[in-house]
Amino acid sequence: MRVLKAMLRQPAALFGLIVVFAVLAMAIAAPLIAPYDPDNQMFDGLTLEGAPMPPSSQFLLGTDTLGRDLFSRLLFGARTSLVIGLVANGIAVAVGLFVGILSGYLRGIVGALLMRFTDLMMAFPALLLAIVLAALLRPSLWIVAMVIALVNWVQVARIVYTETRGLVERDFILAERSLGAGHFRILFVHILPHLMPTAIVWGTLGIATTVLLEATLSFLGIGVQPPQPSWGNIIFESQSYFQAAPWLVFFPGAIILLTALSFNLVGDALRDILDPTQRGRG
Repeated sequence: MRVLKAMLRQPAALFGLIVVFAVLAMAIAAPLIAPYDPDNQMFDGLTLEGAPMPPSSQFLLGTDTLGRDLFSRLLFGARTSLVIGLVANGIAVAVGLFVGILSGYLRGIVGALLMRFTDLMMAFPALLLAIVLAALLRPSLWIVAMVIALVNWVQVARIVYTETRGLVERDFILAERSLGAGHFRILFVHILPHLMPTAIVWGTLGIATTVLLEATLSFLGIGVQPPQPSWGNIIFESQSYFQAAPWLVFFPGAIILLTALSFNLVGDALRDILDPTQRGRG
């Protein structure tokens, strides 16, 4: 409650929260809100020349190249993009926490090996690695989520490792060890709660990166496959009509930009609120 009140006092964070909740609500209620089936190719959805229909009272955001309602596809595309964003980022944060805590707490050869593996993964360009993995595997919603998770956990692991190294030297951890506390108790009762603010912040910020990466993979044709709509493949399917029907690219591009910006604003606000070193500044 304290965190929510603090965020409501920040205009940028409030704007981000409103947009995030609006996008989530639209994704959840898509079957109720969408005026048409997103895969329905309508005869009156194309002009006599076979071109997409522009925005009108019948088609709020116009139609795509196959005569499907763009507004309906964006609503259902929000479901796809957000599911991938939440699932992939959740897995990435969990893996990053696991690797970072273990390497920072155990140290020695185990910690060194885990961190060298993390450094090796960080050496690969994330987008290039995601493209290779997506091309090798059969693209689907869950495969894309797994691919994105595999390339996004390394940043979390590095941050958690650094914080864990500092925590294990703190007096309260040394006192627990002297009292005979086991590794499980130290890790999950004393160290993990101190890392949760970092995990929450990175989890929120990472959703924006994940949504953008999913859109990029789908735009390149190796992400979520049609006819299942996602914001990225909507742009991919319509790129050749960019000049003749600019709304086909503008509307999905705008909603991707707005969603990513909103998650970043919320994440920045959470970092300022939850990070003790930021309190009292500004």
